[in-house]
Amino acid sequence: MSKLSVAEAAEKFKVSKEAIHNRIRRGSLDCVIEHGMKYVLIDEPTETKVEAVPDKYYSYIEEENTQLKERVRKLEKKNSRLRDQREEMLVLEKQKIEQIYKERDEQLKQVLHTITTKFLPKMSAQEREETTQEVVDVVEIESEPIKLKTFLRLKAYKPAKTERIKNRFKRLIGQDVRVFRKEGKIYVDPNRYDYSDLLD
Repeated sequence: MSKLSVAEAAEKFKVSKEAIHNRIRRGSLDCVIEHGMKYVLIDEPTETKVEAVPDKYYSYIEEENTQLKERVRKLEKKNSRLRDQREEMLVLEKQKIEQIYKERDEQLKQVLHTITTKFLPKMSAQEREETTQEVVDVVEIESEPIKLKTFLRLKAYKPAKTERIKNRFKRLIGQDVRVFRKEGKIYVDPNRYDYSDLLD
């Protein structure tokens, strides 16, 4: 707090002495009287005190900002590592699944080839080859229907029974969704339907 004479206060505030006296009377300025002379009391915060608070505040903010940036960097690095691990796991799982299906298909093809060659000995070599190829096609496209002829060959029934069953299927065309004609051939879909009631 500084102590100024009325003249000094008038010069500081760029007003007249009378204006300073009026402010003192109104109480907007404090004053003291020493040795018969009136002095005006003025609060003047020092510049160092005003600047000390912001400097400390900015220093704190900068420190916090640096720490947050470091945390973000670590989290981004961790996230990137986890994403890479997940992609690697997905690739490995895909390869495993593909290998399982490949091995299964190879085994199934071998079994079907054995069935068509050993259990259908009365067929000519050409018929066995055609049947084997039809079966391989079925294995490769599991979800598609197959010809009734191929289906019955795989059952290895005697000719008389095969003919009876074939006639049963023919009678059901247009009446049973399990049996249908396509391009002049009778088709069945053993992957979707059960035909045990027609095979007795």
